Amino acid sequence: MKIKLIRFLRIVHRDLGFFVVGMTLVYCISGILLNHMDGKDPAFRTEKKNIQLPTNLSEDELTHLWQADKDLPNLKRIFRMDESYLRLFLDGGTGVYNATDGYLNYEIHKKKPLVFWINRLHYNKVKWWRPIADFYAGALILLAISGLLIVKGKRSIDSTEKRYLIVGILIPIIYRLCQ
Repeated sequence: MKIKLIRFLRIVHRDLGFFVVGMTLVYCISGILLNHMDGKDPAFRTEKKNIQLPTNLSEDELTHLWQADKDLPNLKRIFRMDESYLRLFLDGGTGVYNATDGYLNYEIHKKKPLVFWINRLHYNKVKWWRPIADFYAGALILLAISGLLIVKGKRSIDSTEKRYLIVGILIPIIYRLCQ
């Protein structure tokens, strides 16, 4: 019975492993991107622009000038910050106009479609993705357990190799306790 179970586990482990390798790569790439955000969302690219405009423009003059240039992003509204500065709210960004020197600095955040998509899967923000993510998590659990059971001989779970398993379990526990 034990030999049949091990043979069955090997088949399941092999076939399931091949099945989930693509999803594993997507989750790994997304995980690396999310681990290195450094305050910026990796799914977006920020473009910063500086333009020189006439000085002392009013909100209406700035709006008219902005809308006349078709290369500039869509202007949603302008908010007066103080006597010298106007804040611009743009599609996908913001800007600040300095009426004293005429400089307008703005930034636009553009989506990186592939990174945005895989991060949404990673965050489980796609409505139909939950059952697939649950299946994937279950498959990884099955792969981990079957991987422990199908190895025979001096490298099996019954050998001294179990110390690696114990260390692998202890690392997140110790990390959590040290916080």
